[in-house]
Amino acid sequence: MISRRIRSRGAAVLLATAAALTTAPRAAGAPVPPAPAPAPAPALELVPGIAPGPAQPWQIDTPDQALPPTVYTPTAAEDAVEPKAAAPGTYDLIEYVPLADAVGKVTCSKQAGPYQKQVERWLKRKADGKQSAADCRAIRAFQAKHGIKPAIGFAGPVTWSTMMLLSAKKNPNAAKKCPVRSYKVACVDLDRQLTWVQKGSKVVFGPVPMRSGRKGHITRKGWHTVYWRHKNHVSTLYHEPMPYAQFFDGGEAFHAVYGSIYTTVGSWGCVNLKLGDARKLWGVLKKGDHVYVWGRRPGT
Repeated sequence: MISRRIRSRGAAVLLATAAALTTAPRAAGAPVPPAPAPAPAPALELVPGIAPGPAQPWQIDTPDQALPPTVYTPTAAEDAVEPKAAAPGTYDLIEYVPLADAVGKVTCSKQAGPYQKQVERWLKRKADGKQSAADCRAIRAFQAKHGIKPAIGFAGPVTWSTMMLLSAKKNPNAAKKCPVRSYKVACVDLDRQLTWVQKGSKVVFGPVPMRSGRKGHITRKGWHTVYWRHKNHVSTLYHEPMPYAQFFDGGEAFHAVYGSIYTTVGSWGCVNLKLGDARKLWGVLKKGDHVYVWGRRPGT
């Protein structure tokens, strides 16, 4: 009991001393203490707008491979096995929205999304990066038209990616950023997060949405060559499937993921695709085909 009282008195003395130091008048000529730094703004916690259910958890990260794989020739029996199908709803256009909006089931988000400026620019609105009631109505209308849920006007990666795909459908290489060659070139546009394959000026695959490397693990730019293809590859880093993997630079490959590719977080360097798109790309490319990567993923 005595020791507790002593500790209590000691704490009280320390508090009183601290209070005196902060309230005591400053001596003439004494240096002015620096003002405390402002507290950082709390991070916006994003969650899927509609949960897909217990059978299909959301996969935020990706089963990529940091190091080059062990190359071997798969047997005909191994190549005859097709990767498992994705669970229903895996690639639905479900926007990641603020937790408070999801819990409150708001009709119109007051939050500026991570792609606010890009979405405003695409909608030909003032691109100031600030959410207004008019911005929200315009974004909601676009989301409702294209089946993006929840349509609450939050400018997330699903909304932005859908806009990029729509703009690129007719002519993905309109800006001529992917070199035109007589042979096939797999084009990886980091700016718009799109990929396609062209032979000459003819597009023979895509464009399709994809997810490239995150900050610190960006998908390496420039010319590459598909050097190994493994239909049923399993990552040696995460021990997770990388269906229809086509390696083009070290551990970086085109491959499918069993989860949403529409996230603010990028891959560990690979080009992530939906299963159906990765399967079609598998039938288009072959060993020795060329890959060209350019641009920069938003946020990196």
